[in-house]
Amino acid sequence: MIFGRIIGSAVATRKYPGLEGAKLLIVQPLDKTLQPVGRPAVAVDVAQAGMGDLVLLARKREAAVAFYVPNMPLDLAVVAIVDRVDLAQQDFDMELKPGMNRF
Repeated sequence: MIFGRIIGSAVATRKYPGLEGAKLLIVQPLDKTLQPVGRPAVAVDVAQAGMGDLVLLARKREAAVAFYVPNMPLDLAVVAIVDRVDLAQQDFDMELKPGMNRF
């Protein structure tokens, strides 16, 4: 799971069967200091997030479980709205190093 910030919404006139009625949001992934990292992506919203919200994103299999529809091809889902972030340890590193597993 990673942090993200909602920067917009996406509208699709045709969607994969099972995604009808699902809200699609454009999310900017963030690093541990809440600074933008990487490119924005489209996520399915299961937490009812809004513009500018700091959110927690589930990727891959966890995203498909969060918005459960059998055989749903889903890679990213907004699963929580973050109220506050407190880091007890400032040197905590959330970045994946080369060779580390993404799971």
